[in-house]
Amino acid sequence: MTDSPLLAVDNLRIDIGGGKERHAAVEDVSFSIARGETFGLVGESGCGKSITALSIMGLLRHPLSLGSGSSIVLDGQPIHNASAAEMRSLRGRRIGMIFQEPMTALNPLSPVGRQIAEMFVLHMGMGWKEATERAVDSLRQVRVPSPERRVHDYPHQLSGGMRQRVMIAIALACSPDMLIADEPTTALDVTVQAEIVDLMRDLCAEKGTAILMISHDLGLVAQVCRRVAVMYAGRIVEQRASAEVFKDPRHPYTRGLLASLPRLGARSQHGRQRLNEISGVVPAVSAFPRGCRFNPRCGARTDICTIEDPQTTPLDGGQGLVRCHHA
Repeated sequence: MTDSPLLAVDNLRIDIGGGKERHAAVEDVSFSIARGETFGLVGESGCGKSITALSIMGLLRHPLSLGSGSSIVLDGQPIHNASAAEMRSLRGRRIGMIFQEPMTALNPLSPVGRQIAEMFVLHMGMGWKEATERAVDSLRQVRVPSPERRVHDYPHQLSGGMRQRVMIAIALACSPDMLIADEPTTALDVTVQAEIVDLMRDLCAEKGTAILMISHDLGLVAQVCRRVAVMYAGRIVEQRASAEVFKDPRHPYTRGLLASLPRLGARSQHGRQRLNEISGVVPAVSAFPRGCRFNPRCGARTDICTIEDPQTTPLDGGQGLVRCHHA
């Protein structure tokens, strides 16, 4: 790996609304990803993970917009101020993305083979015949059986796991430097989830592609990511090596997430019990509380938590950080 990161996100702010009704849905978010690294971004639904991914892809649409001071740099090239045409040339060629729900991300009126082939036509200048042959190879790479036949199928003719494989084939068609995987195993059964994760890991290792893995599944992140950032209410509250986060979580929110995970063998030892949960819900963007944004749900809060916004504290010799008054 080189000293300079492949992707550097600094002071990211994403606003929602406009004028006096403008609010920061994401604020002061910074992280970097090295070449070939798998980096996890975790948190509950509504914490800002997916719109962070969309901002990197240049896919924010009204009422969302990139806030002033935000910096997104890909391989030394600033892309936060890139034109629409420049971002179109980067998407697919330099950055690929797997969306949460392939049934809505894929075009229902086009065979999946044509949707894969389109990547080779647009970004590599191939003719449709050669591109279709490459599409068959791509389906074979993602372990779709009978790819010569499946290349003519429409999305509705495929299972959820097969559609997700098609999304991976599209995202990795041009061997991008960066892959963003937004909840790539949502709605898949456990066996298929494991197959998809193994497939992504193998293909990215083969191509040297870095991965930004966005998920609410801490078990998945622990399995595949070297480092992880925990996000809450639009901010990163803890960012460290995955092994450190799971061994010694420092933020109360991270501890709550880990405590809510089911434990293998717990029922046989302690009988049937309710899973732990974090009380309350992620606040709306327009109703972020004063002080620490987690304070209404935190069992460890003190007076300062409701008054002052906590700053980030370095951890692990400067390799990690936590945003908490009592870290």
